[in-house]
Amino acid sequence: MDGRMLTWMMVGWFLRLSATQNSASGVLNCCEGDVLFLVDSSGSVTSYEHSRMLSFLSELLLPFSLGEDQVKVGLLQVGTKPRLEFGFNRHITQNGLQRALKTIRPLRGDTNTVDALKMAQRWVLQPGTQDGARAGLPRVLVWMTDGVKPGDVIGPMAELREEGVAVLVVSTGHSNYKVLREVVTPPVENHLYFVDIDDMSIITKDLRDAIIEIIRAERIHVRDVSTNAATLHWRPVLSGLTGYYEIRFGQIPTGGAGGGGGSGTSPSTGGSQYQRLVQPAESNSIRLTDLKPDTTYSVRLTPESNEHAFNALSVSFTTKPEVVSPSVVTVSESGQTSVRVSWGPLQPEAVTSYYIEYSALPRGELRTATVGRTQNSTLLKDLQPGTTYLVTVTARYASRKEKAMSIKMCTQEVTPALADLHLTTVGSDSVQVDWKGGVDGLRGYWLTWEAQQSSVHGQRSSFYLPPDSLSTRLTHLPPSARVCVSPIYQSSRGEGLCCTAHFHSDALTYGYQS
Repeated sequence: MDGRMLTWMMVGWFLRLSATQNSASGVLNCCEGDVLFLVDSSGSVTSYEHSRMLSFLSELLLPFSLGEDQVKVGLLQVGTKPRLEFGFNRHITQNGLQRALKTIRPLRGDTNTVDALKMAQRWVLQPGTQDGARAGLPRVLVWMTDGVKPGDVIGPMAELREEGVAVLVVSTGHSNYKVLREVVTPPVENHLYFVDIDDMSIITKDLRDAIIEIIRAERIHVRDVSTNAATLHWRPVLSGLTGYYEIRFGQIPTGGAGGGGGSGTSPSTGGSQYQRLVQPAESNSIRLTDLKPDTTYSVRLTPESNEHAFNALSVSFTTKPEVVSPSVVTVSESGQTSVRVSWGPLQPEAVTSYYIEYSALPRGELRTATVGRTQNSTLLKDLQPGTTYLVTVTARYASRKEKAMSIKMCTQEVTPALADLHLTTVGSDSVQVDWKGGVDGLRGYWLTWEAQQSSVHGQRSSFYLPPDSLSTRLTHLPPSARVCVSPIYQSSRGEGLCCTAHFHSDALTYGYQS
């Protein structure tokens, strides 16, 4: 009989332990945020009361899953000199946190809550600091006080709330209700607790639920949205449990019209048709495909498990408008006999190839080229210099549809350098300038002379000569003037020649000097 009784006692103990663990895992993976506890351990708090507060925190925090992408906990004690017992990055496991709570000793001294709040604001609840909170996640401050002369906390608490910190208060003494009501984040009935030190366990669930409500990570994210696809990401709340995720999505109707084909009607999409997908319990993402461009979709994700009940998550998104390739065609690397043609956007999932046609205007020979679906440019070669071409890029789709776009492009003209230049001095300050020209496409010549000697440095002159000019005479030149002649073409200036005029008593002829 005693043996059977012992067996039943052990079974009962195991069931209670299992229930406790299940209760804990019911909150597992539920939340994502940073919670800082501001604990009064000044002289007005007895060792017994301090111990009861820490025991309460141990029970309160036990179910939470700690670490990155989950919950982080910090604890700051209030005394004459407030002390940060541990910041958010110290304990990432429950074992470590529970051991730390058992080793904390009270500070004693004055109730310097104001300095403690300043420390919390600047060091702990400020994202980016060593022990600080994480950017973009909920932040919670839970102030545990006996209410004895906490100081002027209204202003510091208001600053924290303005910075997005949720403030909750647990009072174990005869506190000023008006002050505490003013410092907590609304709603007051959910965030302000008055309790006797020996009865703190009665508020454990309510306070935990209030914290969960603030940092609950029931969020579903939509990423990598394209014209016909999108990826859903969610927290794997079913990790370690049996079950699956049900995803229902459909178009949000416009003007009463229904969405695309599906297998039923979804309440979350206002009556539109929806599609249903199922993902295993360990998954945390899914790619939705075959969507319509420029269309708004509603998604409802429901974690299904016989072990726990989870809230459904909902989100909506709009696919990108369809941009059919090619929507833009550009030219670059333009040379005398080649030009690079580029186009976009690339759509390799729909396009099979790109077909390029090009011919010189107005009636040049038509030439063609074909490139693969992943290529967005090609170099057209063996072109005529100084010529305008019409280029057409056609995308050939797997659906056998085609989309074309045309542009004009020009090759660079040939710009030959000046072949010959001679100077003949005439008298003491004049020179006859002769050169050879007559190249096709020539638009004229640009002639420049400039003084070389320091005594007259800075004297220079430039002027244009028509294309049929092959000589000119320059007068009143300074000694050793340097003369340059350059051919001018439609698009640019060709390479010229220069030589220096030397004046002597007898007229001399000088060849070009490059």
